[in-house]
Amino acid sequence: MIPYLIRQSFASLAVLLVVLSATFFLVQAAPGSLSALADPNLDAEVRAAVERSYGLDQPVLTQYAQWMGRLLQGDLSTSFNFQRPVLDLILERLPATLLLGGAALLITLLTGFAAGVIAARSPGSPLDTVLSFVSFVGLAIPSFWLGIMLILLFSVHLGWLPSAGLQTVGQDFSVADRLAYLVLPALVLSSSSTAELMRYTRSSWLENMNQDYVRTAKAKGLSEWHVQLKHILRNALIPILTVVGLMLPRLVGGAAIVEALFAWPGIGFMAVNAAVGRDTPLILGVTMFVAVAVIASNLVVDALYSLIDPRIRHS
Repeated sequence: MIPYLIRQSFASLAVLLVVLSATFFLVQAAPGSLSALADPNLDAEVRAAVERSYGLDQPVLTQYAQWMGRLLQGDLSTSFNFQRPVLDLILERLPATLLLGGAALLITLLTGFAAGVIAARSPGSPLDTVLSFVSFVGLAIPSFWLGIMLILLFSVHLGWLPSAGLQTVGQDFSVADRLAYLVLPALVLSSSSTAELMRYTRSSWLENMNQDYVRTAKAKGLSEWHVQLKHILRNALIPILTVVGLMLPRLVGGAAIVEALFAWPGIGFMAVNAAVGRDTPLILGVTMFVAVAVIASNLVVDALYSLIDPRIRHS
């Protein structure tokens, strides 16, 4: 298993290089300019001085070679708009993103997995029909629309929860205050993931319930709970782990729309502002963070496969 993970790690480095290179050239090819140069009345000499200070007057290949050289030295460059190291900006926003992504992941695992198992244990029942309908709705509703509706309901009309931000301005930190700001964005971020996990869990659980080894275990006189937990759960987790592994980067690094909607000071919100301002180093830094999160989650899922299914470990 360890040699396999080592090989995957080297392959992942190649994937990371391709992703970063493609992102760099796509940003360069996109229309528009640096936000500092967006003013049409900007003097030509000032514009040239700004471009020269950021190295934007160099050919694209030269800019790419310079950026890649700094990256190989562990330097993610300096943000054009913030005038601060990109790594510092990412680490500064990382706790807020991890808090939101972790809360959304917890909601997804608890509600999505439980609802999927409940639906699978009573297929065709009214409860199964209701849960399946809810999952379809969760997959169909766009997150930005759901977020707006929840803000209108709980913040504007009822006044129960704040509509944006991380904490109350001018107030000392408190768990209750942080949770109040966390509820709405976490629910919105987890809505589609919960529905997706529920459908995969239901499908995987139903498929394993009809296998021969389950009928054999029941024929031996094993209790229903023993069969469910010992036999069905372990085999049903394989496709479920795959889905969760794909969700992790999306919840942690891909929450740009939700963070922007709720003004949550995380990496996703910062990435939106970086794209609007054509802050190339910051865009590349965030892209690298998300790509590393995807690669790491895939490696973790591969390792968990071997723990759950001995056949994968031996192969």
